[in-house]
Amino acid sequence: QLQLVESGGGLVQPGESLRLSCTSSGFTLDYYAIGWFRQAPGKEREGVSCISVGGGGTNYADSVKGRFTISRDNTKNTVYLQMNSLKPEDTAVYYCAAGPLCTYYSGSGTPQEYDMDYWGKGSLVTVSS
Repeated sequence: QLQLVESGGGLVQPGESLRLSCTSSGFTLDYYAIGWFRQAPGKEREGVSCISVGGGGTNYADSVKGRFTISRDNTKNTVYLQMNSLKPEDTAVYYCAAGPLCTYYSGSGTPQEYDMDYWGKGSLVTVSS
């Protein structure tokens, strides 16, 4: 069974950091672009960041640019999302997804869901004082 699994979520205070991890079972992430998406309570899911197959291409939604960093370690079959300077508005369930390439909304670094074939079940991040 092909699965993606997110981990690393939790409760933090504003200004603190968290690192989310995304790994897979049933297939290797080496040949996939990986995107991070999030869904806040009462809102639609939105793109956060995406990293290309080789790791050389990354992009971010404006809301997280400069605070979040996406990276991948193919030796560990893992993609990370380092989240710094967290804000209450970052509170959401974070999902990783795998697909053949990253696609973005025109003129932005916000990834689209369109080409993502596999999804994890999500990891909750709560930013609150």
